[in-house]
Amino acid sequence: MWTERILFLDAEALVIDKPAGLAVHGGPKTPHSLEDCLADLRFGFHRPPAPVHRLDRDTSGCLLLSRNPKAHKRFARAFEEGRVEKVYLAVLEGLVEGEGAIDLPLAKDSSRERGWRMVGDPSGQPALTKWRALRQDGGRTLVEFTPATGRTHQIRAHAAYALHRPVVGDPVYGRPAPAMLLHAASLLVPREGKNPVAAAAPPPPSFGAFRDAA
Repeated sequence: MWTERILFLDAEALVIDKPAGLAVHGGPKTPHSLEDCLADLRFGFHRPPAPVHRLDRDTSGCLLLSRNPKAHKRFARAFEEGRVEKVYLAVLEGLVEGEGAIDLPLAKDSSRERGWRMVGDPSGQPALTKWRALRQDGGRTLVEFTPATGRTHQIRAHAAYALHRPVVGDPVYGRPAPAMLLHAASLLVPREGKNPVAAAAPPPPSFGAFRDAA
């Protein structure tokens, strides 16, 4: 399974095309996660790799793992300092045109009966997302998102609150469906003295007609 999902591999880094439906970390309600598969991703190393960041369970695409502790610290710092370039693709419910930037701080809200979610809040954490509409089809729009920050549910919340068009299949900010159409399409992590970690993943089959337009 994993060999065909390897997008980048060297002595420091491993980037996989994470399938939708697989959580990165386990928990009380998550009996199976990527953490259960790390031993299969050693590729000759004694130490299993470690996820540097996370993707939501139902988000597919580029996920960076470190192959040693020193590299992990450097990669984590690159994320914290906003030096990592990430591009996402999402299919939104409804029609969207043009391009722009969403500057909407986000905060966690646990007061709702349906469970926690992120909400727009002036006192929340800064969250900035650039977006560009790529194609419309069947009353939906394929949109490219480039987040400048890495808040929880950032793209999902910004699509719903700022563009008023939730991601197709989003069970929190939109309507549930067999698949949530949000995909981490590419990742670029700079490294001092070395070529950057660069990877790209094509959208999964669930994107349907939008897959060829990405």
